[in-house]
Amino acid sequence: MPVGRHAELLRRLSGRIGSKAVLAGDDVGDGYRGDATDERGERPIIVFRPADTAEVSAILEECNRLGQPVVVQGGRTGLAGGARPRVGEVSLSLERMVNLSPVDENAATIIAEAGVTLQSVQEAAAGCGLFFGVDIGARGTSTVGGNVATNAGGIRVLRYGMYRSQVLGLEVVLADGSVLTSLKGLPKDNSGFDLNQLFVGSEGVLGVVTRACLRLHPEPRSQANAFCGLPSLSAAIALLKHLRSALGPSLSAFEVIFPNVYDGVLSLTGAQPPVAAGAGMYALVEMQGQDEAGDQERFSEALMACYESGIVTDVAVSGALREYHAIWKLREAASEFIFSMDHVSGFDISLPLSNIQAFLDAASHEIAAADPNAEIYIFGHLGDGNLHFLVRTHHHERIADITLSAVIHADGAISAEHGIGLEKKKWLPLGRSATEMNAMRRLKAAFDPNDILNPGRVFDMPSPGVPERA
Repeated sequence: MPVGRHAELLRRLSGRIGSKAVLAGDDVGDGYRGDATDERGERPIIVFRPADTAEVSAILEECNRLGQPVVVQGGRTGLAGGARPRVGEVSLSLERMVNLSPVDENAATIIAEAGVTLQSVQEAAAGCGLFFGVDIGARGTSTVGGNVATNAGGIRVLRYGMYRSQVLGLEVVLADGSVLTSLKGLPKDNSGFDLNQLFVGSEGVLGVVTRACLRLHPEPRSQANAFCGLPSLSAAIALLKHLRSALGPSLSAFEVIFPNVYDGVLSLTGAQPPVAAGAGMYALVEMQGQDEAGDQERFSEALMACYESGIVTDVAVSGALREYHAIWKLREAASEFIFSMDHVSGFDISLPLSNIQAFLDAASHEIAAADPNAEIYIFGHLGDGNLHFLVRTHHHERIADITLSAVIHADGAISAEHGIGLEKKKWLPLGRSATEMNAMRRLKAAFDPNDILNPGRVFDMPSPGVPERA
């Protein structure tokens, strides 16, 4: 049971938060020890489960006064260790904050509390003939607060942009309990600094997102996808270029699956292959538009032109909703296939399209030299340059050094959409200058001077009394 500072914290919060807002001791389950990674952290002595923004404010106010470090937890679906508790931390779980406002159909917006799942937002939008632009495999468990904090991306960034593009306003509780509220949903507001965007992608180190006003889009009237076999990665990039030109903004997704992942998915699922195995590369492409007859025709014509020119060697176009979903299930099964193996180091990287092949050549060569038994598996969102680069190896630290150094050498980024958390903190300075690192630390010091919010995630703060250079 809580003793010392933790007991004092509970005493101070007595009467300020409800009894359901506190779990302690044996009531704290294993689920609060981590995220979607395999590694488990410490079991929090206390898990706070606030019901609303006022309770979040009270909890942080007292934690700040006592210097109590807090790990912020949403759906715990992250892959960077950001929600993994460390020694001495209490957990702030937003899982009870699940209120979702009615859709404002005139403005095409919705206001969601931090614990609302992505799928709930999607379903609310669809119920009013609208569409939410972000979709990820963990849609049923990932939450709005975590999606904002990590600037989630997913499969349709090509058309709708990252989560940042969906945010029209936020409510955020700062470390001292003060509340910033900007939920008007105005597309245009140049009245001073846009503080909202500071918190998107900040991984909870600057403040805790409690509500978000989200942008919705017209529901597509036409939708189709296709699965393509191609001779090479360069052919996949050529296909992307052609489809962008032919389809414009109606090209909504462009995913690639490398051959060994495709083979593994077919073996794992027993699914009927949409195209024969044996190609050098595979691509899943999707079109969404508002011209039902014209869009389908343009989609088919663009794919046929690529087939006739040899860019595509085989193609299966969905002709019914069942086929459409079957093609997407193959792509989603890529993650399932990777998680079925042990000793896999995963890298969520972003690269300029023109540098991807050079990165693959360099990284593969150096990985083979460091571990001749290593196996490389790749799939991901080629349309926006985001690859999931997975290596099965027993030399995780060495392989991480090689892979992430090669990413930076190719002018890429070490994290495309999962953040830095604890897992990638060591390598962040590879891609960020000392000036950038210091600027981030200054923002942290301004918003959270006692370093209680997700301390040690993304970067470490300097010890008290140690000055930083500009």
